[in-house]
Amino acid sequence: MKSEPDRLKPKLEQDVKSAISNDVTPKLEQTMKPKIEPGIATQTPIKTEPKSTPKAIPKPEPDDSKDELAALDALESEAKEFNKDAEIDRILKAFKLDAYAVLDLQPGVPESDIKLTYRKKSLLIHPDKTTNPLAPEAFDRLKKAQTELMDEKARARLDECIADARMLLMRERKLTVDSEEMRAMDAQLREAWRRKTVEVLVDSEHRRRKQLKAQMQEEGREQRRVDEEVEVRKRKREHEVAWEESREGRIGSWRDFQGKAGAEKEAGKKKKGKLKVLG
Repeated sequence: MKSEPDRLKPKLEQDVKSAISNDVTPKLEQTMKPKIEPGIATQTPIKTEPKSTPKAIPKPEPDDSKDELAALDALESEAKEFNKDAEIDRILKAFKLDAYAVLDLQPGVPESDIKLTYRKKSLLIHPDKTTNPLAPEAFDRLKKAQTELMDEKARARLDECIADARMLLMRERKLTVDSEEMRAMDAQLREAWRRKTVEVLVDSEHRRRKQLKAQMQEEGREQRRVDEEVEVRKRKREHEVAWEESREGRIGSWRDFQGKAGAEKEAGKKKKGKLKVLG
């Protein structure tokens, strides 16, 4: 068995080590601290960050948005061209004597609607904005229809023809203004009205051209009469000028004639004096 001093020996060694560590460690920390003198700024130690490994740059994915936008633009452009071609075809198929049909308007619309519709359609089918070869012809018809509807007299004649067509249609179908068919005015009746309007407009244009021809003929006859009168006056003037220019010649001829007549008379008297009296 261990004696009492042997049993206390480990405990004493531990206490000695603990005392040494408590006494030496603070002194070492105090000696390692830098001395700061007054008036001298201390330099903050630079912190160096650990170098980070470069991140891998992701590969760009294929940009499909540009292709989609290009496809949408192509479809939109194609749709616009289709609308332009459709409008050009509609204008050329419309009855050109009916300005309302050319502009795709209903009779009786205000001038503001006429101007607005013409502006939209003219911008749509303008020859500079489409490759359709029929665009110039359609644009000219559109412009002519707008000009006719903006002219009060021309529009009044057109409205009168449309009203006459409506009355003829009502007479043929034995309808009145208060008839249910006229009030409802379905698509079939509107189409019949449109066809009757075409007939009335054709007849009106035929009569207008006939009157114009007769007027031109009358004007031609009148012009010929005026030309004949001018020609008569011209010939008379020329005759008077020629008569004045030949005046001296006429006077000279008359004097010569008078001189010859007097000489012949004197000669006759002399011959009579020389005759011998018989018996």
